[in-house]
Amino acid sequence: MRFTSAERTVRELLKQAGVTVNGKQPWDISVHDPRFYRRVLAQGSLGLGESYMDGWWDCKKLDLFFEKIILARIEEHLPHSLSFALHVLRSRVLNLQTKRRAMKVAKEHYDLGNDFYMAFLDPYNQYTCGYFRDTEDLNRAQEQKLDLICRKLQLKKGDHVLDIGCGWGGFAKYAAKHYGCRVTGITISQEQASFAREFCKGLPVEIRLTDYRDLKGSFDKVLICGMIEHVGYKNYRTILRKVWQCLKEDGLFLLHTIGTTVSVTTSTDPWTTRYIFPNSMLPSASQIGRAIEGLFVMEDWHNFGAYYAPTLRAWYRNFVKSWPAFRKRYGERFFRMFAYYLLSFAGAFEVRSPQLWQVVLSKNGVPGGYSTVR
Repeated sequence: MRFTSAERTVRELLKQAGVTVNGKQPWDISVHDPRFYRRVLAQGSLGLGESYMDGWWDCKKLDLFFEKIILARIEEHLPHSLSFALHVLRSRVLNLQTKRRAMKVAKEHYDLGNDFYMAFLDPYNQYTCGYFRDTEDLNRAQEQKLDLICRKLQLKKGDHVLDIGCGWGGFAKYAAKHYGCRVTGITISQEQASFAREFCKGLPVEIRLTDYRDLKGSFDKVLICGMIEHVGYKNYRTILRKVWQCLKEDGLFLLHTIGTTVSVTTSTDPWTTRYIFPNSMLPSASQIGRAIEGLFVMEDWHNFGAYYAPTLRAWYRNFVKSWPAFRKRYGERFFRMFAYYLLSFAGAFEVRSPQLWQVVLSKNGVPGGYSTVR
């Protein structure tokens, strides 16, 4: 069979990863439109994702496919589109996460619809990695994660906790109910704020619709869970200085974030930037280290990134199960986009490409030392 040069090149790259076009393994891909090959070579990861959304190719196990191509470093052999090259340049010249620009991810992702997210998340509405220690159940894993955070922060009755990027109010409700805390949560998402206020009704919880740069007050403990990925490297020092200003002298601060092992990145991949998390980026350990220097003492650094793959797969199963109720509202292309997002991320975390860190920080060091919690 004669192939075009583009098809021959893509087939050879996939072969290096152990992936066969129209093969029989669950990670093999089926190509329905021959334009797929040229599109991938011309646009890289953006072309790969968009062609999947357009139905040009399929795969029985997308997560396994991504495990294969990530381990083989296939993306290093694919080009970035001109538009993404310009985006990277903008991220280095401009601040893409100003107050105005920060609203983009809230409007395009977090404001998709509260009922949509509640359909595939757990009862505490956790849109971050669960703690799958000694369990395979998503709901249990998320409660364990919330309790882990509370114990790491050494929460006690009467503590006033600041939750920066509070989402749909899950942590606020858990901490208020189980630890007797007063919680102030902030978000820039209108949808999240309205849901969280109702979700935490009757508890000592205040939800504010505000940007972290406008924060005021004094708090016993501070939490940032799954939010700093939207802050941007130009603002890490700004947000951590704000935390320092808000945290009492003997308080604790916990940072929960996805992380990358390299510091050269100033934005996320082209497809994710365009369709899932605009203006986002993952911090590296050294970027976090530089941002906390002179402000905080690092008490504990915990990596449980291996638990993100089962979290994402559980979300995917729930998403597929609930999809009939949302098909008319969002359409088939959205379904393929969201499935691609969840499963590509699951594959990446399975092979430990990104990480998941919980970092506990104090202002002056915990007297006598901090007791590590796992």
